[in-house]
Amino acid sequence: MLNLKPVLAALLLSLFSLSALADVAPLTTKGNQVLIGGSTGSIAGPSLFWSNDGWGGDKFYTAGAVKTVAEDWNAELVRAAMGIETPGGYLESPESNLTKIRTVVDAAITNDLYVIIDWHSHHAEDHPDSAVAFFTKMAEEYGEHPNVIYEIYNEPLDVSWTDTLKPYAVQVIEAIRAVDPDNLIVMGTPNWSQDVDVAAESPITGFQNIAYALHFYAGTHTESLRDKARDALDKGLPLFATEWGTVNANGDGDVAKAQTEIWMDFFKEHNISHANWALNDKEEGASALVVGASPEGDWSEKDYTASGRYARDIIRQWEAREPQ
Repeated sequence: MLNLKPVLAALLLSLFSLSALADVAPLTTKGNQVLIGGSTGSIAGPSLFWSNDGWGGDKFYTAGAVKTVAEDWNAELVRAAMGIETPGGYLESPESNLTKIRTVVDAAITNDLYVIIDWHSHHAEDHPDSAVAFFTKMAEEYGEHPNVIYEIYNEPLDVSWTDTLKPYAVQVIEAIRAVDPDNLIVMGTPNWSQDVDVAAESPITGFQNIAYALHFYAGTHTESLRDKARDALDKGLPLFATEWGTVNANGDGDVAKAQTEIWMDFFKEHNISHANWALNDKEEGASALVVGASPEGDWSEKDYTASGRYARDIIRQWEAREPQ
């Protein structure tokens, strides 16, 4: 008689493995929407600070910090902002930065969060081969997990979209897609990821599940930037706000609550997912934590800045929020 036990055991193991990988729904694009498991919606969470060695924010690249934003913030997303240039960035210190990124990605998967692997640079077009090698490695290690989002360029400066940024994006996307055919990829747009309307005039073609970064800081960026976003959406560009702040564009200043609320309503109305800058204790307005807060998470009320408490409340309530 045929012994079916090994076959059944293998089948059960396969089904268990598939279910383990499906704790978050795949992110896909359709028209100007990033869909969650095929349905409209949006997700929210915090972004870590630059990962560069010695910059201070790298100490929060811990499993405890990720677990806290998952459990206490009700976040669905965390962003690992891997600094690229010197001093202390990936180009100078690859193994140290890789270790930090892997720690955050592994913790995000464990806690059923989406995680943005961010090539946090303003000059990525200067070293495309390094980006290709890095994202190929990340796709090989994590491409089977729908949790992972590849942000292949954080914030380009005043650089041509068609002549420089788009060719860079195609080169990196081709490398990722050779390994991972479907996880979401986000590409930065000109002028600090504000000129989404420019990218909409000549979007990246030939690949599925590509979105475009829109960044704002509420104390500086108001209706004129929302107009750019509306133009891009009208042209069919799916947007993802991989970085935003409650304060001024320099990362400092007081919380600009009125404009932040307008932005959050705009994001909710248009199903735009977002990550708040920054889960860090640097002494500046954008930091979510006060100086000396534990890198391991489990923060109390006294550990939060005004921006941190406010951003946490927005993220906690994001799923239930209704646009005004």
